[in-house]
Order: sequence, then C-alpha cells, then structure tokens
Amino acid sequence: MPTRSRIVSLLACLALACLALFPGPLAAEESGIQPVLQAHRALIEKASRRTVAKAIDAIVGSGLPQAQTVLESWQAKEMYQRQSDGLFFRGKEIDRNSVELFDFDSGSDLGAMSGADLKQLKPNSGVRGLIGAALVRFQLTDPDPAKRHEALDAITRDAEPSHLEALAASIAGETDAAIKAAKERMLRLLTIRFSSAENERVAAIRSFKGDIGVDARAALNPLLATKVMFSAAPPSGNIAHELSPGSAELSVHDAHALMVAAGAATAIPTIDERKAALIAHIDGGRVGGVPIGQLNTQAARDRAYAALARDGLVPPFTPGEDAETAVKNGRFWAIYDEPSAVVTSAAATTLASISTSVGLNQALDLTLDALSLASIYFLAAIGLAITFGVMGVINMAHGEFIMMGAYTGYVVQQIVPDYTLSIILAIPLAFAVTFSAGVAMERLVIRWLYHRPLETLLATFGISIALQQLAKNIFGTQARPLTAPGWLDGAWELNDVVGISYIRIAIFVLALVFLAIYLWIMNRTRLGLETRAVTQNPKMAGSMGINPDRVNMLTFGLGSGIAGIAGVAIGLFAKVTSELGQDYIVQSFMTVVVGGVGNVWGTLAGATLIGFLQKGIEWLNPSNTLAAQTYMIVFIIIFIQFRPRGIIALKGRAAGD
Repeated sequence: MPTRSRIVSLLACLALACLALFPGPLAAEESGIQPVLQAHRALIEKASRRTVAKAIDAIVGSGLPQAQTVLESWQAKEMYQRQSDGLFFRGKEIDRNSVELFDFDSGSDLGAMSGADLKQLKPNSGVRGLIGAALVRFQLTDPDPAKRHEALDAITRDAEPSHLEALAASIAGETDAAIKAAKERMLRLLTIRFSSAENERVAAIRSFKGDIGVDARAALNPLLATKVMFSAAPPSGNIAHELSPGSAELSVHDAHALMVAAGAATAIPTIDERKAALIAHIDGGRVGGVPIGQLNTQAARDRAYAALARDGLVPPFTPGEDAETAVKNGRFWAIYDEPSAVVTSAAATTLASISTSVGLNQALDLTLDALSLASIYFLAAIGLAITFGVMGVINMAHGEFIMMGAYTGYVVQQIVPDYTLSIILAIPLAFAVTFSAGVAMERLVIRWLYHRPLETLLATFGISIALQQLAKNIFGTQARPLTAPGWLDGAWELNDVVGISYIRIAIFVLALVFLAIYLWIMNRTRLGLETRAVTQNPKMAGSMGINPDRVNMLTFGLGSGIAGIAGVAIGLFAKVTSELGQDYIVQSFMTVVVGGVGNVWGTLAGATLIGFLQKGIEWLNPSNTLAAQTYMIVFIIIFIQFRPRGIIALKGRAAGD
C-alpha cells in the first residue's frame, strides 16, 4: 500500500509539473481576461490616448474570446470597476443608483450593486477610436453581417497596417458575397498603402485600372505626391522630373527660397527692408558714407546699403542682384515621396486610365442632366406649342398656368397629407383647374383679339401680372413646399460619378407619357383631327362643318391644362412662388421657336437642343449660370437667322402660309 501511494503521489506531481511547464488552452481559459486587465489596471484607469494603446494591445493579444466583449463594453462605456478590489465587469445600469454586473469570463449575472461602490469607465473620443481600431479584427469575423459592415467602415475611416493581415484572414470564411467583395476591394486598397512587398502593391495598383471609385483615387493619388528640392546634380531617390523656375509648378520666389535654405544663395532683402536698414544707420547726415541728400535714386540707396553690408552692419546684398538671376543656373527636382519607381510608374498608368473612365462617365452624367432638363422644358413648352401652333397666340400668361398647377398641388397636399396620394390627385386636378382657366381666358379675352398679335401679347402680359398678384394675395410671397413622395427621395447612382435624382427620372417619364397622350389625341381622336384641319387651313375646315372657334377654345384649354400638370412636376423640385412661371416662360418660347411652331416633334427637338446647350455651357463655365443663359439666347438668335421656321417647319397657318 505505501508503495502504491508513493507511486500515485509521484504521478500527480509529474502531472502538475507538466501543466506548469506546458500551459495549454485550458490553462489560458481558466486564467481568463481578468488577470490581463489587472496587469494593465493603471493604464485602463487613466485611459490616456498616448498610453492606453499598450493595454489595448495586451487585451487583443491575449487571444481570449472574452477580449471582444471587454473592448465593446469599454467602448460603449459599459465597463465598471469595483472599488473594493479593482476588478472589472460589464455593467448594465438599472437606475441612477444601481448597476447590474456581469462577469467578463463566465458571462454570469453577478446581480445588482450600488453605483456608489463602482467606477464607470468613460473613455474619451480618442481612446474610443483606438478601441474601435482594435475591435476591427474581431468584427471582421463576427456572425452578425452588420458588425462586419461596421468593421469595414471603421477601416475606411482609420486604416492601420495591422488591419491588412486581419482582413486577409477573414476573407476565406466570408459567406456574404457582397461583404466578401467589399473585403477583397479593401484588401487591395490596404495592400497599396501598407504592404512591404513591391510586387503585391503593383498588382493591387493595376487591378484598379479604369476604376472610378473615389476610394481607389484616394489610395493612388498619394503615391504620386512629390516634394521639390534644389540640387546641382540629380539627387538620390525616386525622381519625378526636373523643374524650371517660373513654371506653374515652381515659382521664382519658391526656387530662390530653396537655394537659400540649401546655402547656395543668400536671401535678398526687399526694398522696404533695405529702406528700414538705411534709416536705422543714419550717422551724421550720412548712410554708409553717402550723404542723405544724394539718396534720391534707388541705385544710390542700393550703393549705400551695400556699403553697410561690407561693414557687416546689415545682411549681405549685391546691387542689381535679384531672385531670377540667382536661380538662373540652379537645378530643381520633383522627388516622389514614394521610394519605389515601379510603384509610382504603375500608379501613374492606372490613374491615367481612371481619368479616361472618369471623363467618359462625366460625359454620361452630363447627358443625363441634359435629358432631365430637356424633359422639364418639354413639359413646360408643350402646352404653349399647342396654343401657339394652332391659334398663333403669343400667350405671355403661359408661365402663370404652370404656377397655378404648382399651387394646386400645394393645396391638395394641405388637404391630403399622404404625399403619394396627394400627387396622384393633384395631377388631374391641376389639369382641370388650368384647363378651366384657359377656356375662360380664351372666351373672355383671346377670342376678341385673333389676328392682332400685338394686342394679344399686351393683354396676356397684363393677365400674367394680374395672376401673379392674385397668387401673392392668396398664398403670400413666401415659398410654399410641394413635397415629393418618399419613394422619390434620393438618386439613382450608377457609380461615384454618374447619378440622377428619382424626381428627375419621374419627370422624364411623365414627359414621355404626355408625349404619348398628345400623339394619341392628335392622331386618334376627333378633336385631334379637327385641330389638325384648323391648323392647316381654318377656312377650309370651317367649310367642312368644323367650328374653328370651338376648336380654338378646346385647344387653348388643353395647352393650359398640360401647363398645369407641368407645374405640379416642376414644383416637386423648385420653389413654389408667384414667380415660378416666369422662370420657365422664356425657355418655353425658345423651345417652341427653335423646334418649330405647332409641331410636337419640333418642340421635343427644341427642348432637347436647348437642354443640351444649356448644360454644355454650364459645364464650360460652371461658376456663372447667368452667362449660360446669355450665351444660349445669343446662339438661338443666330440659329433662327439660318432656320427661321425651326428644326421641323410646320406648314399651315402657324407657319405663315
């Protein structure tokens, strides 16, 4: 028995010795995260951005699964320290006086404790940033996709070299295709910035050829950053090119300053500095041996200053010397901050391809903007094209029908708070209101002024002013909101360059819809047949039993009604005021005249031409939109000199036949 007992004791001792010599995962788990926290207790309690990194690195380096919980609790200000023994816990505040504690290692609920016996750790924003950077490596593999997205966002905001390895390790186990693609892209971006392997960096750079993402350009542009230096011979380093003083990249002043800093030239005192030095060294009516009375020229003053410089009384100066002369024989170099020539060459090639892609996409974006503007002009002008083309009436109040439609939409939204439903109701109601107003205007005023264009213009201009004042009396001078439905918020973005708002897309679709409706009315209905007949030959149409007065009335009402619908559409992105119509009346007339009076296809062509022309001029001169309007009017004046009947000329009364 004693022998067996000694053998058992000996084996137990050997087992304990093995555990002591070779601590495995089990030993690490039993020790837990608390000893790590206690070892860096002072740093955690102080939580200074300059010193806390060591504690954070120790928590992460422990390799314990509890490390993530500790960092998340600390970052969220949910970590508490017990005053009695200094231990750390995760806490959940129950009320102002008590906190429920949870053990970091076991996760067990330790019950409530008085807040007076606890110290809440509240890291500042700088410390929270360091914690967030450390959490990234855990969050990259977190089961929650939202956490993995947060990790990528954190890397985007503040990338570190340590993220490169963690990101690469997380890609293989990623199950979400979108997140995996984002991780792979981020890995290439981090490789460009932080990898020590030149071939890996070059491969990552070349992978972004033609990529117009802002993040790609942000990673590549710093690789081509340069600094300028003076050197008589080509310096060591990655030379970009040699610079000439006085060029756009290097001014004469800056070149001379570089030579002075290198000790290759002396600083040249300015005229004011030399003048102050002369005044300070007046001695017995002389300066540098020159009588004051003789210092009436700059050359004399320079000789006096040079004499003072020879005596060591002022900084050295040679008369006739200037910065241009000093830098004439100097050599100046632009040196890449990036030491690898292979990397900068690859970056330059890739950025050149990106610039080409950006240019093409900017052209596409400009095209979409021009089409959007053309659709707005088409909607605003189609009603005017109908009335002007069929009746030959210059209706200066057309813009006010647009304004009436926008205010109709505003009134409907005050009654029906659902924005989608209110817009659906506002479109036909705006048509009805402005159709009625157009018919009333035609019956009361226009019908008495046929074939009298000057009187018609003056009368409609007076009506325009009256309608504006009426709108001010009813709605006031303050802009009224016409809110778009929520599903029209935002924009359709193809990439980082090309995008167009959903409201503009909706207006473009609405313009196409009304083009189709107009074509159906004109080609498939009796009103359209009668309108075309009156347009071509009103006397012949009258002899065939068509009432031209009735056709004129309905046509004028139709054009006014479409203007009201255009007002609803325009009011979704423009300010609804009494002057709303005035912003579009000029463009509407230009659209009709350029396209061809009375022809809907001409109106469409005119709106497209003016939309592209205006956007093109604004692109060439983006800081002055008024200049774009002026140039556009000048172009149209020149255009109608060569094609007075517009792009698509119409035969009949509207064409002057």
